Amino acid sequence: MATTVAEIARIYHQSLPDLLYEAQRAHREHHDPRQVQFCTLSNIKSGLCPENCGYCSQSAHHTTGLVPQPLSDLEAVVAEAQAARAAGSTRFCMGAAWREVKDGPQFERVLEMVRAVAALDLEVCCTLGMLKPHQALRLKAAGLTAYNHNLDTGPSYYPQVVTTRTYQDRLATIEAVSAAGISVCCGGIVGMGESLQDRFELLAVLSSLDPQPESIPINNLVPVTGTPLANAEPVEPLEVVRLVATTRIVFPRAIVRLSAGRLAMSDELQALCFLAGANSIFAGARLLTTPNPAASQDQHLLAKLGMQARGGGS
Repeated sequence: MATTVAEIARIYHQSLPDLLYEAQRAHREHHDPRQVQFCTLSNIKSGLCPENCGYCSQSAHHTTGLVPQPLSDLEAVVAEAQAARAAGSTRFCMGAAWREVKDGPQFERVLEMVRAVAALDLEVCCTLGMLKPHQALRLKAAGLTAYNHNLDTGPSYYPQVVTTRTYQDRLATIEAVSAAGISVCCGGIVGMGESLQDRFELLAVLSSLDPQPESIPINNLVPVTGTPLANAEPVEPLEVVRLVATTRIVFPRAIVRLSAGRLAMSDELQALCFLAGANSIFAGARLLTTPNPAASQDQHLLAKLGMQARGGGS
């Protein structure tokens, strides 16, 4: 059932002890609070994206010094997936800097990648831009577990971040993914200059989806030199904790993924986010083009907290 912006605001603005208590109750009802899923995000094609997303180092509209790379070979992706599995990841996501999926040899190669990664007994996710219904069906047949297509922010603020793709374009791709029977991974980014109201609007839109997302990434902006958001102010840490807790309460069954920006988070902030209901992180040295904590750092943090990596999503 959809949750209104007003109700989301009420949840968020509780005293922090009450908010965390409510989030923990929801979390423990549906998840093991001591376990965190490790995911790995692989950049299978980088740069020259025609979209103008204000945060993205891969946009052809921005001068960031990124060297474009063509679509990866199948063998290289399989080797990366095997290494990710050996390091404890149970979901492997492949990202390509495309505006949209185009039928042809490159899409056929992506389908081969999906089949090969699925054969490793890993959850398989892709983020490839906009997707048509027949393409979603082909990805499903190849063994795709989930498709990531973030809404980024609430609909009111979205035009301040992206103008080459509409909010409705994004929703249409999510609808095609759901109709094909693929799990939806959809979240947003904080720290782009948006207001609390914009964040509440994002959660309200996500809650109105049918079915609701199985996976909700919460990304902290990593400012990239050369992008319009290079000088964006960082988000106050407790705002991140409150957002994670509110997301957990509104989406009690979802996997809440603490995604980009963790390198700038202290161990204490990450621990609070786990306490607030986050139960997945992206492991590996990079998230597409931005730095990320090493898997050994994450293992050390979980060990300090008496937590552990778990097998598989829900």
